[in-house]
Amino acid sequence: EARARVVAARALVDKRAIEDEPHYGINTGFGTLAEVRIGKGDLEQLQRNLILSHAAGVGSPLPLPEARALMLLRCNVLAKGYSGIRPETLELVIEMLNRDCIPVVPERGSVGASGDLAPLAHLALVVIGEGEAFLRGERMPGAKALQALGLKPVVLQAKEGLALVNGTQAMVAVGALALLRAEALADIADVAGAMTLEGLLGSHHPFIAPIHEVRGQSGQITCAAHLRALLADSPLNASHQGPDCTKVQDPYSLRCMPQVHGAARDGLAFIRDVLTREANAATDNPLVFADTGEIVSGGNFHGQPVVMVLDLLAIAIAQLGAISERRVEQLVNPMLSGLPPFLAKNHGLNSGFMIAQVTSAALVSENKVLAHPCCVDSIPSSAGREDHVSMGMAAALKAR
Repeated sequence: EARARVVAARALVDKRAIEDEPHYGINTGFGTLAEVRIGKGDLEQLQRNLILSHAAGVGSPLPLPEARALMLLRCNVLAKGYSGIRPETLELVIEMLNRDCIPVVPERGSVGASGDLAPLAHLALVVIGEGEAFLRGERMPGAKALQALGLKPVVLQAKEGLALVNGTQAMVAVGALALLRAEALADIADVAGAMTLEGLLGSHHPFIAPIHEVRGQSGQITCAAHLRALLADSPLNASHQGPDCTKVQDPYSLRCMPQVHGAARDGLAFIRDVLTREANAATDNPLVFADTGEIVSGGNFHGQPVVMVLDLLAIAIAQLGAISERRVEQLVNPMLSGLPPFLAKNHGLNSGFMIAQVTSAALVSENKVLAHPCCVDSIPSSAGREDHVSMGMAAALKAR
């Protein structure tokens, strides 16, 4: 089904490419140069030049899992049949992915509109036999990697270069893998919090279901249920309920775990929803509608929906870290815990976990800086044609 869609869209591009009427990115320049007509004899060179000029990223390469995710997501977009790429070009990218030939993609250089141009251009370099690739983990020239696999680079035809570089797949690749780690951290935060509660002989009562049901926040309800399951049948809690217990209320970092952890869980659920839609979205420009015969310029490459949730991802995780550090303080501070200072035997001779709390504080403070949103920023590019950009890749790297 995907192949049929791709073939139909390509047929429309081939038809438009030989017409005298200008069609953006097919027989014109790009961005501010969209008004420049390109002769029919130069259409192949136009697409090649686009890739070579846009592969201007800097910094460390994306880690291989993120680069693989970038390739997979881009293939998914191209397979929808709205990009106008040839099947053989798409098949080469899929074959590279399947055979562990992963382009070297620098992390930085994207402002998130017209999508992740620089990262995607570095992906496309290997497709045309340029750039560098990791072949089974070994870095080498892209042409050498293809040759080692018996694969041939493609000569890009009309619109194919543009089809390879327009879209939000770099920010989604980095952001989606960060989200998966964050979802694991949300569970780990509950486990760490439950263990701290036990060590401090905290009360389980703040986690009973009716408290959370009357507020109705789903993440809070989920977290409270998780804490109840973790703390069920606790002998430590039974000892806390005796007549000698003088505690009336625990500090917020213990008592309010469902409220704080739950808010993070709600954020992660929203982020998952947005990123799932984006991973399956057509983000090309122009879009090719084979069923109506239209090729239409739009702005689906703009990363604003993604950047906002990736900023939220950083904020949610920063809060999990902040409340966790406060629980570390509750454990190591003898004025708060009633336990030996810094949980050390022979304190004074031994410092115990004194600097574990300092390290936690350092990380929490750094997270506060990283939680500053990227989505409120913009900087014009392409001589003002791209006058509002998303900074989506910056948000993804920051969230990571």
